[in-house]
Formats: sequence, C-alpha cells, structure tokens
Amino acid sequence: MKIVYASRTGNVESIVSQLDQEALRIDTGSETITDDYILFTYTDGYGDVPSEVESFLAANSMFLKGVVVSGDTGYGDAYCLAGDKIAEEYGVDCLYKVENAGTAQDIEAIRAALAAR
Repeated sequence: MKIVYASRTGNVESIVSQLDQEALRIDTGSETITDDYILFTYTDGYGDVPSEVESFLAANSMFLKGVVVSGDTGYGDAYCLAGDKIAEEYGVDCLYKVENAGTAQDIEAIRAALAAR
C-alpha cells in the first residue's frame, strides 16, 4: 500500500523515511494518486487538519484506506485530533497516533499497522 504524507516541521517526513516505502509528499494539495494509500499527516493549530491535506483529500479520498497522525501531547484534547477528524469524515480507521517524530517503538508499531492492511 502506498504512503501519502504531509509534513511541515519534518516530524512526519522522519517517520515516513524510516518505513522504507514508496511515498508521495503533499506540498500544495493539488497532487493526485490513483492507488490505495495510507495518509500520514500532522495536526495543525489546535487539532486542525492541514489545509493542503484537506485540498488533497477533496480530490483523492476515494483511495484513502487509513490515517496515521502526528501531534504534540502538550495540546491536551487536541492531540492528534486531525487524524480523528479525517477518520470520521472519510470512514476510515485512525491507525496510529504518534508524538512528534515518534520513537523506534512507534515506528515498529506503525510498520505492524501497515502490514495488517
């Protein structure tokens, strides 16, 4: 399964790079994909879906099979909320929530979640 990701600070990019899989980066939201994919995204603001991710999903949601989200526990209830919002809106599972760039254990857990797909 392909990986599509958005990364502003580099945390999500770091996670994706450790998975050693083909990945498409969302920069503007105008990118397209014609295969099933798992979305990796960060949480913007106070629990918001990044605008470029919203734009991308508007045109490419039919291939979305799950979401992995990065966030910061310092935001309390808004921690990784973008993943929950995407999962609910598009009827997919939020496969994993990770603190910032995660740990080696997080990467292994994400690998396992992807393998189960």
